[in-house]
Amino acid sequence: MADLVTVRLKVNGVEREGRCEPRKLLVDFLREDLGLTGTHVGCEHGICGACTILLDGQAARSCIMLAVQADGAELMTVEGLAQDGKLHPLQEAFREHHGLQCGFCTPGMLMTSLDLLRTNPTPTDEEIREGISAVLCRCTGYQGIVNAVRAAARTPGGSR
Repeated sequence: MADLVTVRLKVNGVEREGRCEPRKLLVDFLREDLGLTGTHVGCEHGICGACTILLDGQAARSCIMLAVQADGAELMTVEGLAQDGKLHPLQEAFREHHGLQCGFCTPGMLMTSLDLLRTNPTPTDEEIREGISAVLCRCTGYQGIVNAVRAAARTPGGSR
């Protein structure tokens, strides 16, 4: 067994720490060591986008990154969206506009959409489609997701 390393990061505004093997993937560290199971493991090749988180404010695939690479970073996972028991405007828009079906891609889709809205607060439908193209969804046909992102963009706090 490899020597364990300490990984310290700020996740959803809270300082967190864990010990893991140096080769442990960030997605597995989040799920197994920190108990944050909202980030999903899909393809494990960085293609499907289900594992998308925000790393130092930018969308990143946690399945192709080692936990040790995130040491000292600030992360936001899907668990960090809701505040004080209230859904984030983007989550509310996904619910209202039927932006999810099976829910598997939803955490990655939410984090990717949040990244899009932070960089482009008023995207066109074409820009939304391009922005969310980094996450694969097999259920929705994407129109509900586009509608949800458009609605969140018009909502105060939708890009926070």
